[in-house]
Amino acid sequence: MAEPVRAHPRIGMAIAAALFLADQFTKWLVAGPIGLVEEGRTIDLLPFFDLTRVHNHGISLGLLTASSSSSRWLLVAFTVGIALVVAWWMWREEKRGDQIALGMVLGGALGNIVDRSRLGYVFDFADFHVGGFRPFLVFNVADAAISIGVAILILRAFLVKDRPKENIENA
Repeated sequence: MAEPVRAHPRIGMAIAAALFLADQFTKWLVAGPIGLVEEGRTIDLLPFFDLTRVHNHGISLGLLTASSSSSRWLLVAFTVGIALVVAWWMWREEKRGDQIALGMVLGGALGNIVDRSRLGYVFDFADFHVGGFRPFLVFNVADAAISIGVAILILRAFLVKDRPKENIENA
């Protein structure tokens, strides 16, 4: 039986590029034409969704807060290292589903790296809520892409069974 064709990582790279561009575009749109320029300012849009400007100086859940210029650049270097590992993994990954998920993680990471390098913080603005209950921290497109990509990787690891490779000698 013939060996299955390896999925090329171009799809993961295309997803990473598209999500990076979507992240940067939405941040420009919210800060520029919409005018959300002051940290802490909120624009009410829907009963369950607001635009709230938050400057995140840390990583996920505000961990590893960069309180100085040197810690900021260490955090940038750390996240660039993670992005490089994700890109390497995506390039070597043979499963299309994992390539897609890794592309989401990579695109999101790149969007947040650009923010932290350019602004000194990650610009978050999406604020979902039910009344006063907020099930999520304020986030952005990059954060959503990273979270969804990681969730897909975890679910695929636990729920998707790999087909065993046929032994060519027994064919």
